Amino acid sequence: MEHLGSNSNADIGDFEKMFAVTTVMLQSVITFLMQGQPPIGQQFFLGGFYELAKFSASAFIFGILFSTIRTHPGAGWHDYPHFIHNRWHVLFVPSILWTTVYLLFLPQLQQHGHYHNLASFCWQFISGNAAPHLWYNVMMLQFIIIMPLFWLLARWIDRRPRRAVGIFILVLIFELSWHLTYALRVFHGPEAQRWYLLDRVFPSFLVFATAGTVLWQCYPRLAAFLKQHWLSQVVIWLALFYYVTLNFFSYGIPVRLTNAPYYLPSMIFYNLATIGLIATFALYMQKDRNQWLPLVHWVALYAHRAYLSHVFWLYWCWKLLKPLCLPLMIGFPLLFLLTVVLSFLSAFSFHLIWVKFKDLLGIHRQLTNG
Repeated sequence: MEHLGSNSNADIGDFEKMFAVTTVMLQSVITFLMQGQPPIGQQFFLGGFYELAKFSASAFIFGILFSTIRTHPGAGWHDYPHFIHNRWHVLFVPSILWTTVYLLFLPQLQQHGHYHNLASFCWQFISGNAAPHLWYNVMMLQFIIIMPLFWLLARWIDRRPRRAVGIFILVLIFELSWHLTYALRVFHGPEAQRWYLLDRVFPSFLVFATAGTVLWQCYPRLAAFLKQHWLSQVVIWLALFYYVTLNFFSYGIPVRLTNAPYYLPSMIFYNLATIGLIATFALYMQKDRNQWLPLVHWVALYAHRAYLSHVFWLYWCWKLLKPLCLPLMIGFPLLFLLTVVLSFLSAFSFHLIWVKFKDLLGIHRQLTNG
């Protein structure tokens, strides 16, 4: 497979993206399974896995910023045209194509209403309402657009720990205030329907982008710190997972996945703890020069395209398996496995088709010009 050579070892950002894309698919699978109103015991079982995976969007943002800052040292505004041109083909074009597919061929998956004219079609398209998972894509692309601001931040930090700690604390305070406002006004609050778009604007995940920038700018010290305190991280993560899960289940039955949003102050710390554990795991894998590093890099390379398509494949797999009435312990992992395999298979296959098409187009142009 492409990019599986010896020079394609994964960085921390690749590990974050790999865990993020697989867990977001897990969340989508659980959402489909919960639509069937399973027994209460199964609702708590699925809800526990759902809360466990509720770090995916944050980890993906962290991974994007870490890898981008690492691969663009000293980048500035003069690098932006080339950067956005590359990202247009890699991120924006697949987003446009898959959003169109969802709206035209699976309109029943729309969120917050349905389009009925051109104006509402355009709104569903740009707002992330075309499918249940595309809210995140709208938010993620915003970070790509404002990437020069993080290049500026990286140059300002310039491997100075005091600056890194200071800016991270300031952003963390802002994020806590933002999430607290969301928790009081939107989550079960009076503005729930009116302000639902708050979950897809970049300030909601700003602390994770900042963390990715800070980690690379202070990499030697922070990498050593993470490896040295891996056990403390595990204990903290377990405590935070217990707290957020207990809070999620405190709303009683039936278990509603809407009671597990990203935008609660406690979720900031749970997500940061999970991101830290993944980064520590990556550091040990890199230290041992693990043979799976090229595969992790490959998965991260196609993660976004697989993410975009996964609800499409999940929908049809769900339609295929639902009449079989499989036990949860068989249907759950099977549906998840099929979704992951088909998503990455389609992402890689479409990439090969696009490369072949460009090659043929280039040959045609040469013959025409000749």
